[in-house]
Order: sequence, then structure tokens, then C-alpha cells
Amino acid sequence: MRNADPRTPIESELTLPDRRRKAGLSSSRSAPARIPAFTLLELLAVISVLTVAVFVLAPALARTKPAGKSIGCLNNLRRFTAAWIMYSADQSDRVANNFGVNDTINAISSRTYDNWANNVMDWTTAPMNTNNDLLRVGVIGPYLGGDFGVYRCPADEYRSTIERAAGLAFRTRSISMNSVLGRFSHTTDSTSQGLNWALPQYIQYLKQARIPKPARTWVVLDEHPDSINDGYFLNSPSATSWQDIPASYHNSGCGFAFADGHSEIRKWVSATSRYPVLFTYLNRPFDALGRLDFAWYLQRTGYVDARTGRPAFGY
Repeated sequence: MRNADPRTPIESELTLPDRRRKAGLSSSRSAPARIPAFTLLELLAVISVLTVAVFVLAPALARTKPAGKSIGCLNNLRRFTAAWIMYSADQSDRVANNFGVNDTINAISSRTYDNWANNVMDWTTAPMNTNNDLLRVGVIGPYLGGDFGVYRCPADEYRSTIERAAGLAFRTRSISMNSVLGRFSHTTDSTSQGLNWALPQYIQYLKQARIPKPARTWVVLDEHPDSINDGYFLNSPSATSWQDIPASYHNSGCGFAFADGHSEIRKWVSATSRYPVLFTYLNRPFDALGRLDFAWYLQRTGYVDARTGRPAFGY
């Protein structure tokens, strides 16, 4: 018996040229299709649009890196303050020591390491500038899980000429602590009596519970690279210029961490608060806006009159 044609009745009647046309093919070679192309005028228009886009987006792209460092700074400050709070909780609410230069050096040489920051920063090749072990063995170190990068703002990438020549890494610390917090020394100074070391007319907070306004009392800040030495940050309320100088890493802003655990960037409004890094100490008298910057700082430092118990400077 003859096998049935597998094609449909209609397909079986189609000739070869018909089937080619049905499949989209031609029985003869057709002319190549014309490929659309830009005209010169259209190309010029596209280039013009791209050029304008680059100029518009470039400033935003340029700000991306500093913005990322600002976020990193705020995270570091929050992590440090959380560790500072945990240390205090383990010490019956007593806050960490906040030594000056001499007692910081004594804590290192005696190997007691009982300060919050066991180093003194300068622009030399001294090991204290780059030795993370001095932070590891400090009283806050055990609460940081081995991440000692929190002591340095990501935007602080400054090294002196001699530090670069020696191949040294970045300095390990760019933050300093509020002078109203903790013991200043092991000796019988005024902080042992709960009074500020430099300004004994004001209360010194030796326990967290004594801080009346944690959300308004800063714990650590970014200190300017030319100003930083010990971890003790102090300015007399009567000063006419910054003595210890805050940093201005973040588009003229400085990172602050507060006793309630939050952190923020304060953007300085005055050029007398925004110092260039010159690898030497510089002093600039406040202008009118500089006095506003300083007033903001005083309002958040936590000065309370020891005699009357009244907050000072708008605190």
C-alpha cells in the first residue's frame, strides 16, 4: 500500500518556489537590506547631550566618595560609643578614664593600659602613631571585636612627609573624648572629686547616670590632624579661637558621637572653624560665624555649674 504523504494537503500542492516563499525565503538572491545609520547631525546632537550630562553629573559623582566616608565615619562613631557604654555597664556605670598626655604615656610605660586611648598622636615616626596593639589592650578594646578602625575617621588619610618616607600606614586614631568625661589622671586631681580638671567650677561625669542630657552630650569627635595629641579634647568656654580644633573632613563637617549612642555630622559655617591640614598647629580668631560654631559646641559639651547644678551655655 502506498504511504501517505506526511505533508498537509495544502503543503503537498505547493511547488518548491512556493514553499520557499512560505518559509520567508526567496528563490533568488535578494539585495542586502539597508542598515539604518545616524546622520552627522544626529551624532553631533547625541554627543552634545552626553557632554551636558557629564557636566551635570560630575559634581554629584565627585560627592559620592566623601558621602561614603561620612557614612563610614558615623558608623565608626556609633560603634565606638556602643563599646564605651558596654564598658561602663561592666564597671558599675563608671566611664572610661580620659587621661592627658603625661598620664597616657605613664599608662603605656607602666603597661597598665588603663586609658580609653593609649597613644599620643604627632607627625613623627613614633610607634604610638601606628601601633594598633596599644588600642587593643586599652579598656575599650575588648568591646570592639578586634575592629580598631573605629578609632579613625575614613577621611583621615593624612601622613607627614617623614611618615610617608618611612612607609608608615595611616595614624591609628583621629577621635578625641570630651573633657567632661572620666578621670584625667591617677593623681588626686579635681576629677577625683567629680570636678573638671581644667575648669573645676563645672561637674565632671564619672558615671553615665550623672550625665543629665545624654542625647545632648557628645562623647567623642573627629579632631583636626594638626591639633590631635592625647585623647582629651578641651576648649575654654571663654576662648576666642579653637584651642583643641575639631576636624572638618566631611564637606566642612565634623563627626560627633553622643552619650545616648547616636552620631551626627556638624557642618561648620565659619572659615575660622575649617582649618587646612598644614602639619603644624595653626590658630585663627573667631569671626561672627565662628562664634556661632563655638556656641553650638558649648551647648553640647555638657557644662553644668558644680555649685548651683545649673546647665551652662545653653546646655
